Formats: sequence, C-alpha cells, structure tokens
Amino acid sequence: MILLGLDPGLQSTGWGVIEAQGNRLRHVANGQVVSRADDPLAARLAQIYEALEAVIAQHRPQAAAVEETFVNKNPQSTLKLGQARGVVLLAAARYGIAVGEYAPTVIKKAIVGTGGAEKEQVRAMVSRLLPGTNIVGSDAADALAIAVAHAHILSSSRALEKVRS
Repeated sequence: MILLGLDPGLQSTGWGVIEAQGNRLRHVANGQVVSRADDPLAARLAQIYEALEAVIAQHRPQAAAVEETFVNKNPQSTLKLGQARGVVLLAAARYGIAVGEYAPTVIKKAIVGTGGAEKEQVRAMVSRLLPGTNIVGSDAADALAIAVAHAHILSSSRALEKVRS
C-alpha cells in the first residue's frame, strides 16, 4: 500500500510517500512545498494545492494521513495553518483518498515510543525506519513520520480485526 504523509504549513508543507507491505516499510519520495511569502494568501494556498496535486498524481497513494491542528499562541498563525491544512485535505479528497488524522503526540508515540519526543528524535527514528532515505527538510521528516505512524496504526487495526473475527 502506498501511503502519503502530509505536514501542512503555509510557509512549508512537508510530504512523504512510503510503501507498506505488512510490517515492511520502504521510502518512495519526500519533499517540501515552499510558498512564496510575498504572494497573496490565496496564491500561496494555490501553490500548495498544485504541488500536492502533482505529488498525488505521480505516486498514486491509496491512503493519506495528516497531523491535527494545534492551537498557537498567535490566533492569526493558527488560522493560516488551518487554511493550509484545509488545502491539504482538499487535495487528497479530490483524488478520493481517505485521510487519517492524528494528534502530534500519537504520531510521536508511534514513531519514538513517547508522545513527548523532540523533533530531532522523530527525525532520527524515521531515518532508522527508512534506511538510506535522504530527508529534504524538517517538514518532510514530519510528513514521513506521519506516513509511518499511519502505516503502523492501519496494520494494528487490521490485526485487531482478524483477532475479533
């Protein structure tokens, strides 16, 4: 199964594509969509959408996952993050891709083993879980972590369903 992890942000939206076969994970691609800060908000959101549309068209993921929004101290920043998140969800929805949504603590716990892990710990574990991967930046690392967490959660859900039936 091809999975797409998405880490939305107005300045930089990270994306990561992995392949999950049972318990085996393989890196496919990762990147960051950086919008031009001088452009109007609508144009920046369009840049994110168009870039993600190209990623989805190229890699054809069967599922996607995104980090849930957290509230910043600055309400304006939270609002802009929410708008970028909406564009990310729209891009997946336009291709009929189901999107899992997870709190940052759930993702960190699935990757590192503790919900309070630091960004550097998450990136280090992603590198271990996907050996040889050239991670292009911190937002791409977060997106790969989201994809890996989604793969683990989906796998656990399937295993539980088998046990129950």
